[in-house]
Amino acid sequence: MNKPAFKILLVDDDREMRASLEHLLGRAGWKVEAFADARIALTRLADLAPDVILSDVRMPGMTGLELLAALDKNNAPPLVLISAHGDISMAVQAMQDGAYSFLEKPFDPRQLLRVLQHAAENHRLLASTKRLRKQLAQLSGIDRVLLGPSPAMTNLRNEVFEIADTQHTVLIQGETGTGKELIARALHSMSPRCDHEFIAVNCANMSSKSMDLQMFGTTDGPLGFFRKAEGGTVFLDEIAAFPVEAQAKLLRVLETGEVIPVGSDQVTFVNVRVIAASNENLEAKVKNGGFRADFLFRLNTFQIDLPALKTRGEDVIIIFQHFLAQAAQTYEIEPPDLTAADTAALLSYEWPGNVRELRHVAERRVLAARRGGGSVPAAMRLEEGEHDVPETLREAIAAFERTLICKSIYTHSGRMDAVAEALGIGRRTLNDKIVKLGIDKEILLPE
Repeated sequence: MNKPAFKILLVDDDREMRASLEHLLGRAGWKVEAFADARIALTRLADLAPDVILSDVRMPGMTGLELLAALDKNNAPPLVLISAHGDISMAVQAMQDGAYSFLEKPFDPRQLLRVLQHAAENHRLLASTKRLRKQLAQLSGIDRVLLGPSPAMTNLRNEVFEIADTQHTVLIQGETGTGKELIARALHSMSPRCDHEFIAVNCANMSSKSMDLQMFGTTDGPLGFFRKAEGGTVFLDEIAAFPVEAQAKLLRVLETGEVIPVGSDQVTFVNVRVIAASNENLEAKVKNGGFRADFLFRLNTFQIDLPALKTRGEDVIIIFQHFLAQAAQTYEIEPPDLTAADTAALLSYEWPGNVRELRHVAERRVLAARRGGGSVPAAMRLEEGEHDVPETLREAIAAFERTLICKSIYTHSGRMDAVAEALGIGRRTLNDKIVKLGIDKEILLPE
C-alpha cells in the first residue's frame, strides 16, 4: 500500500492568501482542507484528522493563538502559525504555548513546505509509535482469548494469522464474551491496514433511519464510518441486529466500494476492509427472513468460529491462571494457588459469559486474596448462599428474577429491548428491576 499524501488543515480568512496557499500545497502533493473561520475548522478537526495545521494569527472570531489554546496538546496535530503582524515576543509566546513553528509573512514558500513536511512527518511518527504500543497490547489480548494447547486452538490461531494478511471480508461468530472484537482488532493490527483507522460499529444501536447518516455521512458535515475509515477497517459488531431493509446499501459498499453521502448524488469510492461479528446463527436468520442471503454471502468470505469456553476443557485452567497472574501483578501481590476445589469449580461451570466472565472471576479472586482470604467458588459467587433456601417468598422470587434477567442479558448481548421482549415485560419495568436487584450490566455486556 502506497504511503498516503500528507493532509493539512489550512485556516486563513484572507481569500487570496488561502487560494495561494492551496495552490502551493496542492502542487507539492498535499491534500488540503481550507477554512476561513478557525471555529469551523476546529469542529472538523476530528473528522479530517490532518497531519498538520497551518493557520494565520489575526482572524475575526477566533485567532490563530486562540485556536492553538483550544487544541488537545496530547492528541492534536502540530500547528504552524503565519502572520504579517508578528514580532519576536509573539513568536516566542506561541512556541512556548505549543506551536510547532512561527513564520512571518512574506515567507519563502520552500521554507514553509520544509517546515510543514517536518511537522507532518514527526506527527505521523508519533502516531505510529502510539499505534504500535496499542497493537502490541491488543496482540497480547489475542493470546488470552486463543490460549490453549489443543489442536483446535492451534489451528484457530494459525487461521487468524493467515486471514489477517488478506483484504477479504471476515465474519467472526461466537457467543457473547468469546473475544470477537479482540480478534477483529488483532486482524486489523496484523494487516497492511494497521496504520489506518479501526472503527467499531455497534449495529444493535442503529436504526434504518440513522444508518445512512452514521455509515456514509454528509457532503459538508460528518464523514461517516466508511469514509472516516479510508484505508483501514470497519468492524460491524452484532451484525445480526442490522436492519434488513438497510442491508442492501451495505451490500453495495462491499461489492463496489461506492458510498453516496446523505444529501448528495455523487458517488465516492472508499477503500476499507469489513469485519463483521455475530453471536447469532445468521444462516437460520436467512431462512426465517431476518437476514439477506446475498449479504451473508458477501460477509463470510472468511469465517472464524470462536468456541464457547465451556467446550474447551482444561484450557479454562490455563486461561484463568493467565488472568490471575495479570491481576496479581496489577494489585502487587503473589497469585493465589489453585486448590482442588478451585479447579473443580472452574471445570464444572457453564461459563455463560465466556472468557470475559472468567477474567472477572480472576480479578475478584485476586482482590479477595489481597484481603487475606477467598476462593474461586466464592469469586464465582457459587459458595456464598449456594445451599441456602430463601427465608421468604419475596426473597425466592427476587433470586429467580435475578437469574432470569442475567441469563437473558447474556443471551441477547446486552440489547435491552430484546431482553425485555424475551422476558415479556416493558423496558421501564426491566430497568427498575435491574436497579432493584443490583444487577451489574457491565459484567454481562459485550466489551
